[in-house]
Amino acid sequence: MYSAVHAPGRESRGRAQVTPLIEHQSRKAARILDSTRELVLDHGVRKVTVTEIARVAGVGKGTVYLYWPTKEDLILGLFARDLLTFLDDAIASVVADPAAVLPRRFGPLLIRTGLRLPLARRLYRSEADLLRLFTQQDGYGELLDRTTPSAMCQAGMPILHRHRLIRQDRPLLDLTYMVHAVTTGFLTAIADPDAAPPGPADPDAVLADTLAQLLDPPAAPEGPAIAAAGAETIEVMREIREAVLELIDRSQTPQQ
Repeated sequence: MYSAVHAPGRESRGRAQVTPLIEHQSRKAARILDSTRELVLDHGVRKVTVTEIARVAGVGKGTVYLYWPTKEDLILGLFARDLLTFLDDAIASVVADPAAVLPRRFGPLLIRTGLRLPLARRLYRSEADLLRLFTQQDGYGELLDRTTPSAMCQAGMPILHRHRLIRQDRPLLDLTYMVHAVTTGFLTAIADPDAAPPGPADPDAVLADTLAQLLDPPAAPEGPAIAAAGAETIEVMREIREAVLELIDRSQTPQQ
C-alpha cells in the first residue's frame, strides 16, 4: 500500500503549492493503484486492461477514469511512484549520514533500493513494452533518461570529484565510465543471479570493496568535504524528485 506522507508540489506563480498524491485523498484510487501494480507484475503492461483493473480493485470501470484519463496515464503514474520511492529512500539515507555519498556506500545503496521496487526493476531491465510507453508520452522519456544508472553516475561523479572524495589521477570521464560499468554489471548479476556465476554471500560487500579499490583517494576524505558533497547530491536528487511529482500530477485527472 502507498504511504500517506504528503508530497511537496512544484513551484507555481512564485508560491509553493502542495500537489497531494491522489491515493492520499481516495481509498478507491489507492486500491486501483495496488490492483494495477499486481496485474502489471503478473501479466505485463500490454495485457492489462482497465476493465480488469476495475474488477480487481472492486470498482466500476468509470471510476478508474475519474482518477486517470487513460490506462497509459495510470501505468506511467504507477511507475513514477516507484521512482519517487527510490529517490525518497536515497535522499533519506544521505540526509541521515552524508558519508553515504561515498562510492563504496552509494553504489550498493542505489542498487538495493532499486531492487526493492519490482516495477522499477522491470523498467531498467529494458522491457520493450515499458520503454515504449515511457518514450511515447511527453516528458516521461526525459524523466527516464535522468534516472538511469548512467545518468545517476553522470550527475553524481562530478560532485565527488570536485570535493576530492574520489581519486584525481584519472580523467573524470574515465572514472564515471568505470563506475557505470561496475555498478550495472553488479545490478545485472544481483537482479538475475541464475544467469551469473556462483556469487558471494554478500554481493554488497564485494561491490563496496570493488568501488573502493577503483575510486578511493590516497588520503581519507575530510568531514566538511563529505558534508558539502552530500548536500549537493541531495539537491540534485530533489530536483529530479520535483520532476517526478510534476509528471505524477499531470497523469492524474484533475479533482474538484
